[in-house]
Amino acid sequence: MPVFIIVGRVLFSALFIVSGVSKLFDIAGTAEGIASRVVIPAALTSLTTQLEGLTGMPTAHVLAIAVGALELICGAFIALNLGARFFSLVLAAFVVAATFYYHDFWNQTGPESKNSMIQALKNLSLIGALFIIAGIGRRPQTADTAGSEV
Repeated sequence: MPVFIIVGRVLFSALFIVSGVSKLFDIAGTAEGIASRVVIPAALTSLTTQLEGLTGMPTAHVLAIAVGALELICGAFIALNLGARFFSLVLAAFVVAATFYYHDFWNQTGPESKNSMIQALKNLSLIGALFIIAGIGRRPQTADTAGSEV
């Protein structure tokens, strides 16, 4: 059983690692997508202005780098089974936010709504898998402790 958990964890992490790398290789495209979907609240305007001044980049570009790095780092740490519980919960929160902003099928109509709903359900499955990883933690369960939590 532990071999399946290890292989599954590595294969699952590949999704986030590849996604993070692709975002980092296309920061402009990622930033454009973020700028078109994410609205920074007015209460954070002074903070984003400071961030833009410090980095010399628009907020969307900073967020694109942060998102790409988040996916890459969390995916790598989960694959290596280092801090898997923590990083899976971080990714779960990220996937919830990404689903809310990018796959808002409840605000769409027609074929776009159906496609977004499918993507939202896929993300719901990813969140479930991340919770499983968080539940398993660093040590795979043995046969004698597997049913003790039920």
